[in-house]
Amino acid sequence: MNKPVVAVACGLAMLFALAAHAQDRKRGADEYKLCAGCHGFRGEGNAQVKAPALGGQESWYLERQIQNFRRGVRGGELDDQHGRTMAQMSMGLASDQHVDDLVAYMGTLPQASPEATLGGDSAKGKTHYAACAACHGAAAEGNVNLNAPALARLDDWYQLTQLNKFRGGQRGAHPDDTYGRQMAPMANVLADENAIRDVLAYIQSMR
Repeated sequence: MNKPVVAVACGLAMLFALAAHAQDRKRGADEYKLCAGCHGFRGEGNAQVKAPALGGQESWYLERQIQNFRRGVRGGELDDQHGRTMAQMSMGLASDQHVDDLVAYMGTLPQASPEATLGGDSAKGKTHYAACAACHGAAAEGNVNLNAPALARLDDWYQLTQLNKFRGGQRGAHPDDTYGRQMAPMANVLADENAIRDVLAYIQSMR
């Protein structure tokens, strides 16, 4: 095959790949309509229904959590009402391809900027955050190589809820939740809810 033909073939392959990707996002937009009722059409979140902001979150982390809900790794505890609701909603995604499409669409949502809602001493929180920084980064930017999501774009009330779930065994106890099981003992490094609020105040200050 000569070079011009190869170039044309490669160009067509790229166009087909881009077209397929666009179709995935279109299907994902349809999937997201169900999510939007709680998380907002722009992924801005809704604290009143305990739905965190999704806009700007890492695709790899969103995919992992959706799959955890689908597979019963997360949201299976009887006293985790909101987790159980999310697990039920995730069952509407019929296949891994549907999850991929949904996550591809969520990647197009505008980056959310949740407002701080909790009190706390950010100066004290900076000291507490030193243990978190090893995985989540000095600026709470996250680290995909350590499977640690960014924290600076997450709602503070949501982080408070999740840290308490890690501390109480509602999250990170499932044997297949590898990264949750790593996070659970780290959450218990924080002595009480005041310490949690302080560290979250510091994370909010880094935006």
